[in-house]
Amino acid sequence: MLTLPLLLVILATGCGGGESNVEKGNREGVLHYGNGSEPQGLDPHVVTGVPENILIRSLFEGLAVKNPETLEPEPGVAESWEFSEDRRQITFHINPEARWSNGDPITADDYVWSWMRALHPEMGNLYAYMLFPVKNAEAFFSREISDFSEVGVKAPDPQTLVVTLTEPTPYFLQLMDHYSSFAVHRPTIEKYGKFTDRFTKWTREGNMVSNGPFQLEEWKLNRRITVRKSDTYWNRDRVSLNKVIFYPTENAVSEERGFRSGQLHVTATLPLDKIPVYQAQADSPYRQDPYLGTYFYLINTKRPPMNDARVRRALAMSVDRATLIRSVLQNSAVPAYSITPPGALGYKPPKTFDYDLNAARALLAEAGYPNGEGWPGIEIVYNTQEAHRKIAVALQQMWKDALNIDVTISNQEWKVYLDSVTNMDFDLARRGWIGDFVDPQNFLDLYLTEGGNNNTGYADPSYDDFIRLKAPQAKNREERFAVFYEAEKMLMEEMPIIPIYTYTSKHLVHPSVCGLTPNLMDSLNLRYVWLDPNRNSSSEPCK
Repeated sequence: MLTLPLLLVILATGCGGGESNVEKGNREGVLHYGNGSEPQGLDPHVVTGVPENILIRSLFEGLAVKNPETLEPEPGVAESWEFSEDRRQITFHINPEARWSNGDPITADDYVWSWMRALHPEMGNLYAYMLFPVKNAEAFFSREISDFSEVGVKAPDPQTLVVTLTEPTPYFLQLMDHYSSFAVHRPTIEKYGKFTDRFTKWTREGNMVSNGPFQLEEWKLNRRITVRKSDTYWNRDRVSLNKVIFYPTENAVSEERGFRSGQLHVTATLPLDKIPVYQAQADSPYRQDPYLGTYFYLINTKRPPMNDARVRRALAMSVDRATLIRSVLQNSAVPAYSITPPGALGYKPPKTFDYDLNAARALLAEAGYPNGEGWPGIEIVYNTQEAHRKIAVALQQMWKDALNIDVTISNQEWKVYLDSVTNMDFDLARRGWIGDFVDPQNFLDLYLTEGGNNNTGYADPSYDDFIRLKAPQAKNREERFAVFYEAEKMLMEEMPIIPIYTYTSKHLVHPSVCGLTPNLMDSLNLRYVWLDPNRNSSSEPCK
């Protein structure tokens, strides 16, 4: 992890003559953006994290993009589309002006090849399931079929892509703005290895060919990633920023200091103890908004004592979420008792447990650990960030006080942490899931048997049947949500995760930043963002 002084030096890079990054950036149209962590990579078919999402969506564009205000799909690489009468087939019409950054035209065949890559079992794409609504996509991924021509994606001509779904999928267009569905440039991929190789040099500066509003200019590991406005992007006249510089800012304290000293336009987050300070300011740069995401702990259900559902439920029932949110999170979150946040299109998740110390102690005793006797000890793993540490320490103390059990905590850098989670090398692991699309399915898909982002060992054929078969066959939203409710009730009774809270998005935003519209997904579309050097207050209108 970068030390505080070193990170501040990095943030100040590019300033001269006393001019801050923000001042110079406002003159030159360069946005300085705190992005949380050094990304795992920039391959759309490999990565899974929020820091990667922000970067990749600046470099690539899908068939459709989200409007930042409404989150409704609007044209991206596809200039239009239409559904068949039964809603099982979508025909996308590729924009003839859509180009790769090397000038090559984007064709429907690019999508056929890219989806084959994304779904190929040797690719190891943890997000492959996002394309499972496509006919035979899951069968190809699971090696039940080997001929990709049997999968429901066809290119009858260079400008037409026809996608056939197994069942009508209400959220499918939303998936076209998720990086798992993005096209990648085949000649570039193959230049640097096999098409299923992971983390090759094709994503490095000077090598990457992309199709988004920006191109990769510079990647200095653990220092910054710079992207510049693309000359070949079809909608380049809509892009106001000349460059965006992304900084890995795992240390929220140094990130907040960088913001105050004019080195960042936008922060990924801020220290929890600074929230009341900014909330008390008039015309504050602090923004807090509802966010479609859940903070929770993954449980490795294969390791004792966590392989006992009674232990898992005892831990969940002895977390005082109200106190945690008030004392640690500065009232910047909402208690969670399920994986799905309430309010996703009106869905109300079940509540199968509550804060109940007597019931928790009884369950732990029933599992063979009365008053903590014989407890073997467990460890919480979390990625480096002060807020995660404070939460882990608070839960560690709650479980000691309530159940008389010892829990240790261990912080890991982002990439190490991701490896630990992927390889299930943990007892409990800090996890957050932000909706990739506005629908309960996005959260409930996580715990399908052997799902790419399951990482708990939980597997239940009945649960799979609810999500994969019964929900797609539902005749209307009410019936579909009823299926989801039963599935989530089953999930939370088994408790492969411990829900902690529902997120809010929290950023510091300089007044010069315009077009950064708050939305439920905290979705950033940089083609809508511009800088107004004359705007000195967030209450002033942007020009």
